[in-house]
Amino acid sequence: MPSIENSGSAEVTKFLLAWRAGDAVALERLIPLVHAELRRIAHRFMRKERAGHSLQTSALVNEAYLRLIDAANVNWQNRAHFFAISANLMRRILVDSARERQARKRGGSVRQVTLDEALVAGEEKLTDLVVLDQALNALAEVDERKSKVVELRFFGGLTEEEIAEVLQVSPETVRRDWRLAKAWLLHFLGSGSKT
Repeated sequence: MPSIENSGSAEVTKFLLAWRAGDAVALERLIPLVHAELRRIAHRFMRKERAGHSLQTSALVNEAYLRLIDAANVNWQNRAHFFAISANLMRRILVDSARERQARKRGGSVRQVTLDEALVAGEEKLTDLVVLDQALNALAEVDERKSKVVELRFFGGLTEEEIAEVLQVSPETVRRDWRLAKAWLLHFLGSGSKT
């Protein structure tokens, strides 16, 4: 799995900063540089979805592009920050889609999943993004940084070093936050708490 730092970090950062400054051409140059990584993030999300999901990897990437373009006021810091924002947008798109499916179902009930079930990336399908989203939102109310660590690691696929860069903390802090967040989420999901 390629690291966010591996392919033109300085060039991506340069285009992000130029885009933020209003250079529309910078966005055109940025997209080919980040497309493969956005597809990887989207594919990671889609592996966790049920078979026959209405969104496909390409559609998820396209929707994320549209939302990123609307996010022109974001104070882009670097490549890792860009992919962290992208992962968050993709999470939101999928959660919104899951909520919409639930709203269309008559009498549909939410199936709770444990964090252990949800964290087995690629081995089992994550069938309920809504419950995990509720848990992450509840964690964010208690400790926003720990919630971000989970989001960046689980949804974004970022390494500890990349998360440390995005959050401007040490990799050891990321490791500690991950352990504590996992324990908190396991307790939250196991107790059936709701936000």
